Amino acid sequence: MKKYGIVAIISILVVALLFAGGCAKKNEQATPQNGQTTKEGKITLAGSTALLPLAKQAATLYMEKNPKVTVNVSGGGSFTGLRQVIAGAVDIGNSDVDAEKDPETAGKGLVDHQVAVAPFVIIVNPDVKVDNLSKEQLADIFTGKITNWKEVGGNDAKITIIHRAKSSGSRKVITDLVLDGKEFTDKAIIQDSNGAVRKAISQTPGSIGYIDAAYIDNSVKVLKYNGVEYTPENVYNKKYTLYAYEHMYTKGEPTGVVKDFLDFVLSDEFQNNYVEKLGFLSISKMK
Repeated sequence: MKKYGIVAIISILVVALLFAGGCAKKNEQATPQNGQTTKEGKITLAGSTALLPLAKQAATLYMEKNPKVTVNVSGGGSFTGLRQVIAGAVDIGNSDVDAEKDPETAGKGLVDHQVAVAPFVIIVNPDVKVDNLSKEQLADIFTGKITNWKEVGGNDAKITIIHRAKSSGSRKVITDLVLDGKEFTDKAIIQDSNGAVRKAISQTPGSIGYIDAAYIDNSVKVLKYNGVEYTPENVYNKKYTLYAYEHMYTKGEPTGVVKDFLDFVLSDEFQNNYVEKLGFLSISKMK
C-alpha cells in the first residue's frame, strides 16, 4: 500500500509539473517569433499645450509600433497636467516648468523626464511696425507700463496683450525669463492654448503675445528679442534666451508601457528624426 501510495504521489507531482510547464509555455506565446514582447495597455498624458505637438506625434508613432497600446494626449496647461499626475488621474503630466521649483507641486513624488527644449517667441499682429524688443521694453509692455506702440518706436496705436491663463506653463516661463517674477497686467485677453493665442493675435490689430516656436506660421510676425532672431542655432549657442526644458512627469518611477513610451520619446530615433521638425530642440544637442 505504501508503495502504491508513493507511486500515486509521484504521478500527481509529474502531472502538476507538466501542467505548470504548459502554462508557462502558454504565457510565452505572448512573445512573437522576432523575440519582441507584445505590448498592451493604455497611457494618458495631459498638460502643456506647448508640448502638445511633440506629445501627439510621439503617441502616433508609438501606437503604430504597438497597435495594442492606446495613448491619449490632451492639453489644459502645465499646472493642470502636474495636478492630474499628482492625483493619479493621468500617467504623465506634460510641463514647461520645473515642478520642484513651485511650492504647489514640489515634494509630491514626481519623477522628471526631460524630453526636449522648447523655444518661445514673441509674436505680434502683422500690422505692427516694430521688429525688435529688449527685455526691459517687453517687461514694461506685459506689466502695463507701456501701452502704445509709439513708445517703442512703432506707430501711434494701442497695444493689446493676448496671452495665457495662470495655469499655463508658457506664462510661467515668460514671467520668469522676461518679467523676473513680476505680474502681468490684468488688462489682457486670455486664451487657453498656444494655437488660440496665435489665432487671436493674427486677427487683432496692435496685439502682442508669446507662443512656443512649434506654433509659428505666416499669420503672425515674430519679433527679435534683445536684438537676436530666433533660430535653433541661436538657442543651441545660448544667444537666444527665451527657451525652457520640456518635462514629462510621472508619479514615481514609470513601469510597463509608460516606461517604454518615455524610452521611445528619448530614443535617438525620435530625438534625431522628429524633435526639430516639430519646432523643438533636442536635449542631447544643448551645449
